[in-house]
Amino acid sequence: MATSSTSLVILIFLFIDMHLHGVIADYGGWQNGHATFYGGGDASGTMGGACGYGNLYSQGYGTNTAALSTALFNNGLSCGACFEMRCADDPRWCKPGTIVVTATNFCPPNFALPNNNGGWCNPPLQHFDMAEPAFLQIAQYRAGIVPVAFRRVPCMKKGGIRFTINGHSYFNLVLITNVAGAGDVNAVSIKGSKTGWQRMSRNWGQNWQSNSYLNGQSLSFQVTTSDGRTVTSYNVAPANWQFGQTFQGHQF
Repeated sequence: MATSSTSLVILIFLFIDMHLHGVIADYGGWQNGHATFYGGGDASGTMGGACGYGNLYSQGYGTNTAALSTALFNNGLSCGACFEMRCADDPRWCKPGTIVVTATNFCPPNFALPNNNGGWCNPPLQHFDMAEPAFLQIAQYRAGIVPVAFRRVPCMKKGGIRFTINGHSYFNLVLITNVAGAGDVNAVSIKGSKTGWQRMSRNWGQNWQSNSYLNGQSLSFQVTTSDGRTVTSYNVAPANWQFGQTFQGHQF
């Protein structure tokens, strides 16, 4: 009986670790930065952007998004990361509560302006240029810019990781979206039904590239995020896939 009980306890802990790892993972503590806003009241001006997500509404990111300064953007590797933030230490302009935003764009530096007067996204500043509807959840419109406290948090997504296959023969450009957990993809591999696993190179944002001829083959993907976790999705795209189509795989 004692052996059976011990085995049961071990199995329970293994189950908890496997299913809640993404929830309890440590993404670091609170840090200080600043936030502004852009994109208009309907956030239409935030569409597209340096992460390559295109229409943020149809991709499921909505209006809780932000463009990151150079210090946070990591040359595009931070695309898809989620941040919890609150307006801090400015009672005149701050609203209570926190918001979680996804990194979907880059806020470029403006070296013609000083860091404390217009050059908000200049290195080494940690700055979020938020979609206007998101900014208005934590601060008054008239504030323009506010100090914030922020921290990385796990991304919560519905459904599986999505793979949109663009490009042409010998140039497969795969946009990866809707990634839960750490959210920011740092490595991708692709496998055709007639090939082994092949490492993809990041072209820009979260567009990953393979120069292999994969037409007429079912496609599998391995996705690794910044916390080192990997999810493998086998035969996501059937052999008759076409460029421009989107397929859904497993999730973190």
